[in-house]
Amino acid sequence: MKSFAVILLAAAGVMAGPAQANADLAKSKNCMGCHAVDKRLVGPAFRDIATKYQGNKGADAKLAASIAKGSSGSWGAIAMPANAVSEAEAQSLAKWVMSQK
Repeated sequence: MKSFAVILLAAAGVMAGPAQANADLAKSKNCMGCHAVDKRLVGPAFRDIATKYQGNKGADAKLAASIAKGSSGSWGAIAMPANAVSEAEAQSLAKWVMSQK
């Protein structure tokens, strides 16, 4: 029984890992300098972004492109600059943002 509990705890840690890793990635790439999960800073809250693009099939790709290349006009007059991220990092961040509903 004890080994079953250890297996469950280990599985929970593995399942929680990717979400935390993406939050850590967002912090390490300075996303949190302009965005927060639940409130507008310079840019929109991640939850607001997820809500706006919920149900949009191409949302992950669109967000990944915005993260990597920058964007303007989607959320007002302040443009989002391009970020120094790999394609995989941009995709990972986009998926994480979309999970913040």
